[in-house]
Amino acid sequence: MVQLNQNFINHISAHLPPHLTLDELVDYCGRPLRRAIRVNSLKIDCDDFITHMQAKGWQFEPIPWSETGFWITGQDDDALGNSIEHQAGWFYIQEASSMLPPTALKQAIENHAKVLDMAAAPGSKTTQLAALMANEGILVANEYSSSRVKVLAANITRIGVSNALLTHFDGRVFGEYLFEHFDAVLIDAPCGGEGTIRKDPDALKNWDLADVMAIAETQLALIESAFLALKPGAELVYSTCTLNRHENQDVCHLLKQKYPDAVEFVSLIDLFDGADRSLTEEGFLHVWPQIYDSEGFFVAKIRKKISVKRVLPEPKRQKNFPFTPINAKAFEPLCQYFSQQLGISLSKQDSLWMRDDEFWLFPEGAEDFIGKMRFQRMGIKLADAIKSGYKPRYEAVMTLANDLSRIININAEQAQQYLMGRDVHFDVIDNKSPQGEVIVCFESRPLGLGKMIKTKLKNQLPRELVKDKVTILANIIS
Repeated sequence: MVQLNQNFINHISAHLPPHLTLDELVDYCGRPLRRAIRVNSLKIDCDDFITHMQAKGWQFEPIPWSETGFWITGQDDDALGNSIEHQAGWFYIQEASSMLPPTALKQAIENHAKVLDMAAAPGSKTTQLAALMANEGILVANEYSSSRVKVLAANITRIGVSNALLTHFDGRVFGEYLFEHFDAVLIDAPCGGEGTIRKDPDALKNWDLADVMAIAETQLALIESAFLALKPGAELVYSTCTLNRHENQDVCHLLKQKYPDAVEFVSLIDLFDGADRSLTEEGFLHVWPQIYDSEGFFVAKIRKKISVKRVLPEPKRQKNFPFTPINAKAFEPLCQYFSQQLGISLSKQDSLWMRDDEFWLFPEGAEDFIGKMRFQRMGIKLADAIKSGYKPRYEAVMTLANDLSRIININAEQAQQYLMGRDVHFDVIDNKSPQGEVIVCFESRPLGLGKMIKTKLKNQLPRELVKDKVTILANIIS
């Protein structure tokens, strides 16, 4: 049973809007959280995914604010994250209310936009943004925690994101290093987490107002950095998974006090049917758990009306960028290999770069960021040069494979073995099946790379993606 901190109850009761009651809040905080997922449109469309999963007993209820988000029932929650479909990147397990911030930025991130996700790990909103952008434009995904950067990178790879630039900084540096550089910014700020108690019963165990106010100071520094990094006329979304107004409305008002002529609050009343139920007087969304039967959340949309004065001088350009544009001598054989061996077309228009024996595909427009700050990763690695030719990379196949001419289709049992890092053996193989490097497919969608040697598929799944346990979800329809 959830135990709410009495200090929290006393404090939050003053923050509740008139149409909501404290008893309702306490009641919903003790209820189990509905399971929600987001279909990954970079890999599979919603109709195909629903058809596939309904055969396995899933029931779907659309989430009003996300075209690809659903509350689901009829599945074993313990098996969900270990399923083949999850490992293949077909869906992301994501709480419904956390899908609101990227949705609020949808219009601002179209048409090859430059977008910053300032606090990106573990990647739920980053991958949602990438899907909304259809892998076009530039998505700078930043994470301050070094351990969480690895999780972010793994999720970006699994989902098939190719337009991301990964950074590892305190978010407060972006206003200085990339001043007025972005068409849209998402700052899902670190917060007190009051809205997560349905998922984490201990979230409010040690709640203290002094901690809340300290966090709010950090949030103000982050939202100001985000605002400075925003182009004039562009928009940012500020969000938290907490409930008190100190970390929410007050942070936004303090930004407006500092930049009164430049800050405009943009109403979210038309974001989806029913948004008015959580709308504040400023036009923000203050989502209490009882409103949509979800986690608590806060979302504010802010437009930068005019340019603001740059206080700090522009930093010196970073030197010693280790990549160079691919030369003609290296370009032709690389393209030939990808075309003939994997059915993947590369063109001179692609932003192909080299570093020693590595070949990379940068997102279009990435050159504009070179020298401005240090990046952990830019785009996707295509291949390594080896003595016998090339060793293609998993992420290249998962994001670029389109004609699927050199594939081996495997069934659920074989996919289970493959995702657990094991070789797959076939009793009989079609004479027309390719030998050598192949794209391994499940349900005709890429799962990774392998090498066919007669009737054995040699596993080439990256070790960091190998799972100890992979579940086959039962098909209950005959």
